[in-house]
Amino acid sequence: MHQLPLAARPPAPRSHCSGSRMACLSSLKQASASLAVAARRCAAAPLVAASLLLAAAAASPVMPAGTPQAFAQSQGAALFRKACIGCHDTGGNILQPGATLSMKDLERNGVATEEDIYNITYYGKGRMPGYGEKCTPRGQCTFGPRLPEEDIKMLAAFVKSQAENGWPKVDGDVE
Repeated sequence: MHQLPLAARPPAPRSHCSGSRMACLSSLKQASASLAVAARRCAAAPLVAASLLLAAAAASPVMPAGTPQAFAQSQGAALFRKACIGCHDTGGNILQPGATLSMKDLERNGVATEEDIYNITYYGKGRMPGYGEKCTPRGQCTFGPRLPEEDIKMLAAFVKSQAENGWPKVDGDVE
């Protein structure tokens, strides 16, 4: 996964927890959730809101240090808006209504895992073009710009997460 350069990383969190590990984890999760809500409501510059989200995600000991969940979700959402939203707005499918990105349709069509979503995004299937850098045959792949492997991994994680949660709105969605 992506790793922020050292200069861009927030300082390592200091533990202010006392008591059991579970109480500490619960306290950190509540603080992270509060900061995320504050960042969404923040009228300040987007950089300030992003900093709040990154700091909250970095404070959670459950998250891998290199990829805070909020950062990965926002990157996945940005990639989705750039490459997928033309056909899959809010998880739908304008070309094949029975092949939406809802969990029900994904499971019915045998695309239940992140890896399955990755493979279809990389190589394509049916009317869905492949976006992978090494996608072949040419007729199955997009004629537009290809996506790096890490971007396709982020897209697959984003789509799976959105499908599991019923495609909730994300920051930046237009109504």
